[in-house]
Amino acid sequence: MTTTKQQSVTKQGRRTVDELVEDIQSLTVEIQELYCSDEIPWVIGYSGGKDSTAVVQLIWNAISALPSEKRSKTIHIITTDTLVENPIVSAWVSNSLKQMKIAAQEQEMPIEPHLLYPEIKDTFWVCLIGKGYPAPRMRFRWCTERLKIQPANRFIRDMVRASGEVILVLGMRKAESNKRAIVMAKHEKGRVRDRLSPRSSLVNALAYTPIEDWRNDEVWIYLNQWGNPWGYSNKDLFSMYRGATADNECPLVVDTSTPSCGDSRFGCWVCTLVNQDKSMEAMIHNDQEKEWLQPLLDIRSELDIHNDWDKRDFRRIYGKVELFERNGDGDDKEVVPIHGPYTKYWREHWLRRVLEAQTKIRQTAPPEMRDIT
Repeated sequence: MTTTKQQSVTKQGRRTVDELVEDIQSLTVEIQELYCSDEIPWVIGYSGGKDSTAVVQLIWNAISALPSEKRSKTIHIITTDTLVENPIVSAWVSNSLKQMKIAAQEQEMPIEPHLLYPEIKDTFWVCLIGKGYPAPRMRFRWCTERLKIQPANRFIRDMVRASGEVILVLGMRKAESNKRAIVMAKHEKGRVRDRLSPRSSLVNALAYTPIEDWRNDEVWIYLNQWGNPWGYSNKDLFSMYRGATADNECPLVVDTSTPSCGDSRFGCWVCTLVNQDKSMEAMIHNDQEKEWLQPLLDIRSELDIHNDWDKRDFRRIYGKVELFERNGDGDDKEVVPIHGPYTKYWREHWLRRVLEAQTKIRQTAPPEMRDIT
């Protein structure tokens, strides 16, 4: 038997462009009502990708339709630059934020963009070369918290301290993955206000996810058919996704049955948590002008060695050796030392490799992208 919820999801998966237009109109009213209902500041998470771009565009268009006297509450747009982002994407996001600031002033919009960075002691190369941390693995994922989460959380906590509460506007969608859908469904059960869910990791922060039920195709329809209010090109965003797709092809999105570019993923160029950097590989393969990225891809491949014990010391940063007891032959127990940071030799090796890549990139990359960090 098909439940009411299943019928709703099925119907939504097949909805027409006219139904999407109705949803956008409904969301516009919802955004305006939420914005005007209290003085709680808004913080929008923006990565420069299609989902967060769609959310910023939705919010911007909805608030700009309000009378100027009602546009009194500041909306903060935050982006965290890990300093090891894909350089193409990093430049795109940085320029987009600059354009947002200019457009907000010209249109008298209460929008303030912020580009956040990790603390120097937490940056990738300080941790890997300076402290000897091994390349990140799923069992030692030291990078995400330091580079991405902490800078954003610091900003949000500062907002909470100043205002008591904050509303986070996020571009999360259930259609991204089954895991994401399960997490979002769990948050829905804890909603304290209509469409607002508490965040377990941030006290007094409520999350608003306006496009949570949209599909990839609907995101692209919205971006391609509705103008970008801060004057940035959504068609160029589409081209960037297309260039990061293996076959360099994104079908023209004409309805919700057309496959889209939604599977392209951008992230840190040093990331060893995935098997390969498919988006950067595709960029290099599809565009001769992006071949200057190859030295970065080479370093990433060299870092991605799972059995790297011969490159690591047993002594921790502070000189301590940690031991691990494991089962040996028969009933015997075997005590073995746990591998720690990279040795001085290998840390010097990675430093040389980064400097060599920097030298090559300064000779071949566009002027605005010639610094690795």
